[in-house]
Amino acid sequence: MATVKELETIAKQISRDLLRMIHARQSGHPGGSLGITDLLVTLYFEIMEHNPKDFKIDGENQDLFFLSNGHCSAAWYSVLARSGYFSISELATFRGLNSRLQGHPTTAEHLPGIRIASGSLGQGLSVACGAALAKKLNHDDKLVYCLCGDGEIEEGQIWEAALFAQARKIDNLIAFIDANGQQIDGTTEQVLNLVKLKEKWEAFNWDVIECNGNNIEELIRAINVAKLKIGLGRPIMIIMKTEMGMGVDFMMGTHKWHGTPPNDEQLKNALSQIDETLGDY
Repeated sequence: MATVKELETIAKQISRDLLRMIHARQSGHPGGSLGITDLLVTLYFEIMEHNPKDFKIDGENQDLFFLSNGHCSAAWYSVLARSGYFSISELATFRGLNSRLQGHPTTAEHLPGIRIASGSLGQGLSVACGAALAKKLNHDDKLVYCLCGDGEIEEGQIWEAALFAQARKIDNLIAFIDANGQQIDGTTEQVLNLVKLKEKWEAFNWDVIECNGNNIEELIRAINVAKLKIGLGRPIMIIMKTEMGMGVDFMMGTHKWHGTPPNDEQLKNALSQIDETLGDY
């Protein structure tokens, strides 16, 4: 078991990785990736029961994670590499031709840790529902986790999945919403106001927990509360308030870094704000 301080250090390493990956290819999504780093580190290094050395596509007898907002792949790839799914050196191929680390995760490249192609927004929660239902049918007591973006849940398929999950009592599923209030064209309030998000999910008969998604201690506490609700007949949603561009002052509080790579000077500035004692890939 890692301490919170150790997890925070890993999160800083992931943040450094993803910034360098996106800068090197001059392509990618730094804002959202930085915002979800704390959650991914918490899941893969503390919460989930998984075996990086024995990756199987069906995930039998292991916890599963699905990244529905697949454009935040840089953070996920770094977490997968640093938790042992593949070589850390492969991060340098991010978004390159013939790389296994495509801009949106895919399965054709057979990258360990990836079970579905994602990034066509709105689809991941449906897959997570199917995987969780399969575990129940197979008497597999491991859990399914899924992350969606708050801009992403403007997609209608999300709400179809929400209805399905409660109707089928898929109570081995813990989903998350990355509620940073930003999306590619502006704030979620400006683009399509989500209005009373907690109440919406409760109206769809989900158990809802709220937490600070950029506080690892609070994330652990929220997930542990969620796990107490497993098997009680309802799917669980954790709405986590995050900051797009977390940890880099000029990227925070704006949608402009949704899909904009940093230039040389911006990268140097960003890395200077994130524990320079850490190594790089």
